[in-house]
Amino acid sequence: MANTPVDQHYRAAWDEMTGPEGPFGWSVTEVRGVPTRVYNNAPPNMALIWAGSIAQGDNEYLVYGEESLSYAQVHQKVDALAAHLSSVGVGHGDRVAVSMRNYPEWVVTYWATIKIGAALVGMNAWWTTPEMEFGIADSTPKALVVDGERLERVAPVLSSLRAENPLHVLVVRSEGDLPEDALHWEVALAAAADLPPAPALDISPEDDICVFYTSGTTGRPKGAVLTHRGAVSNLMNLAFWQTTAEAAQVKAVAAGETPAGSHKEPGASEPGSVLAIPLFHVTGCNCCLHPVTAGGGRLILMHKWDAGVALELIERYRPSTFTGVPTMAREIINHPDFDSRDTSSLSHLGGGGAPVQPDLVHKIEEKLEGRPSTGYGLTEVNGVISMNSAHFFTARPDSAGPVVPILESRIVGEDGTDQPVGERGELWVRGGNVFRGYLNRPEANAEILTDGWFHTGDIGYLDDDGFLFLVDRAKDMVLRGGENVYSAEVEAAIYEHPAIAEAAVFAVPDERLGEAVGVAILLLPEATLTPDELRDHVRVLIASFKVPEHIWFMDAPLPRNANGKFVKRDLKEALIGTPTA
Repeated sequence: MANTPVDQHYRAAWDEMTGPEGPFGWSVTEVRGVPTRVYNNAPPNMALIWAGSIAQGDNEYLVYGEESLSYAQVHQKVDALAAHLSSVGVGHGDRVAVSMRNYPEWVVTYWATIKIGAALVGMNAWWTTPEMEFGIADSTPKALVVDGERLERVAPVLSSLRAENPLHVLVVRSEGDLPEDALHWEVALAAAADLPPAPALDISPEDDICVFYTSGTTGRPKGAVLTHRGAVSNLMNLAFWQTTAEAAQVKAVAAGETPAGSHKEPGASEPGSVLAIPLFHVTGCNCCLHPVTAGGGRLILMHKWDAGVALELIERYRPSTFTGVPTMAREIINHPDFDSRDTSSLSHLGGGGAPVQPDLVHKIEEKLEGRPSTGYGLTEVNGVISMNSAHFFTARPDSAGPVVPILESRIVGEDGTDQPVGERGELWVRGGNVFRGYLNRPEANAEILTDGWFHTGDIGYLDDDGFLFLVDRAKDMVLRGGENVYSAEVEAAIYEHPAIAEAAVFAVPDERLGEAVGVAILLLPEATLTPDELRDHVRVLIASFKVPEHIWFMDAPLPRNANGKFVKRDLKEALIGTPTA
């Protein structure tokens, strides 16, 4: 599609936006000893973004079921919680862990934690007791804010965790008995009226803002440490792409051209989004909560995913966007209620966490008034690396879009050399929204960061216009409905069963989820094991979305290469399409 009018308008808009006088102009500064691109107009921290939202006053901010909170009401709760956390010794540079569903209390805790200069640890709400124990021991938070369901999981290990480090516990949406040094949320916030306000702080761009855990390639999750600079950079990346895409379309209209995919306009809408994915992911937090808050919009939180409920919420609240993984977008447009629901408010239907298949791009464009969109990114970059939407996406439905201006990009071959346009290799990126590293993992950091360049583990190529095309993943991972499932973590859980001789986990194509977890198993001589027994075994060790859905019991040792590693590609080719046990 190079050198079409669409590309020409896109390039002209990009240059205007990133020029010296443009709103997204950037320069290079030294960050952690590395030359780094930073936006010239970026605020220094996300606390200022939150402070500015007080201007929204009584405008509705959070919706959960029939519950509704305005910006003013959430600010009151944030100030109260910040005072409480300060009173129990949480301060600048400390951490607060959160483990709950997408309740309004998650959002309140997030902004309160940032307000006092602490970093939030977003714990995966699907984690089992051993996973929660590891996450808390690894991140050493001074406080844990947890709902009743998660409290039941962590309660058996609280004593041993507290033997290592003090841990204050706040419990939301639970009326049961509490462990020692734990308070009900309502009691803590009410008592905060008698406390002094949290101290005002000077928060640096390089201060930590949160720790999000990503499944580990060595059997344990790794805590990606994100900074205020990274979060602010990602917020500006999102604003940049939306502004640039709209400016390019204006140029096309002014030139008398109508780019493919731009002939429909959304109906009247309210700024904001239906959020169908967890806040403990960067897509939910950094790519939805942040821009909705910065724009003074309404965030509609779903208790659990249901396409019919999502359609009802879209019709009722008329949000401008829907944030979910592609599986959810597909289920929305395929739902039997779709044609009877008013979805005209949506300017974008997309999200991240997994590639949007080309057929889905065209189906969204055909069925909706708004535009299909996608973002490719990783936890380690605070959100997006590239974005694609509107007529650009329709023209290049198999592309992840151009890499955002704040990131330098390289395609690196197996020999370590940079590859030319059109040639495949591993994508490396460097810039203001790259994380500072994994918590307590110096060896992993040395492997994945080279002079500030983050090795994404994804294989792709760039075209002449800088659009990124992803073709494979270097990491041994299953991307199940937007959730990263690393094979080594699942294999580690499987190997704890005494009947296992060999186990190799790999991705199995799945029409609904994109990929499902599959495993080939060789049992020890004379051992017996059923698929359900294996699933029951691993279910208490790892979250349910990581439990294998496809299990093959093998009669011979699994194929290996010269280095003794399982050849999973051969396994997949041989097994997919054959009956499972």
